Amino acid sequence: MSTAWLTHFGLSAAPFHKELPDADLWLPPSKQLVVDTMVEALRERASVVLLGEPGVGKTCVLRALRHRLASEPLELTYCHNVTLGRRDFYRQLCLALGMRPVATAGAVFFALSSHVEELGRERRAHPVFLLDEAHLLHQDVLDHLHILLNYEWDSRALLSLVLVGLPELEDRLDRRRNRSLYTRLHCRLRIDPLTVEDTAAYVRVRLGQAGVAHELFASDALAALHGAALGALREIDRLATAALREAARRRRKLVDRETTERVLARAEREGTE
Repeated sequence: MSTAWLTHFGLSAAPFHKELPDADLWLPPSKQLVVDTMVEALRERASVVLLGEPGVGKTCVLRALRHRLASEPLELTYCHNVTLGRRDFYRQLCLALGMRPVATAGAVFFALSSHVEELGRERRAHPVFLLDEAHLLHQDVLDHLHILLNYEWDSRALLSLVLVGLPELEDRLDRRRNRSLYTRLHCRLRIDPLTVEDTAAYVRVRLGQAGVAHELFASDALAALHGAALGALREIDRLATAALREAARRRRKLVDRETTERVLARAEREGTE
């Protein structure tokens, strides 16, 4: 793949790639507040549900959370494949914890809950199970998750769950059959799309990390970019990269609104084909 556009703008690397260390992630104040609230909740051994539309930055928030929790007495276990049945779901958690999963659903659950109780007795670390794409959880898993939070007659918080998903997760949790779980998720958060100011700051930071301190996007070009992306980080990354490539092809040192609109029109055509 040609890197001539990077040279054209004096960029040391592609500015909108996702291979960025957790410590270098940039979050707007609204998302930083979400991270702060989640850290505080987990310190208090609460459970969390985090909702947001696709691409608004849920993964960035989780990575920032992981970075913040690195020095905390919390044992974070991440599960990204939640589309499994109950037995295989718990087997996956066992494997992530370095345990040897057993055969039956009841035995797997017993092994997992016993591990949580052992951590509680030894006070080594408070376990946190982070379930991404939780709107895809099988109903038989949702039916059972609240039991995983119940220890010593529901008198001790030995485990925290973090359920992360699309807004429809809230509708599923609010159903009568899932209320036992939902009432245990005391911290309920939502991630909003970026504002226009957030988008401008994000683009500026990412360009700076790639070695360019001056503006490469005109303000009206950024406004058009933001409007097309609807404040979603993934779309901003994709469209901003395409706009930089188009501007370089046209030998322009500044991405103007005309160039951006050309890219947006092309993206719209490709999306309808």
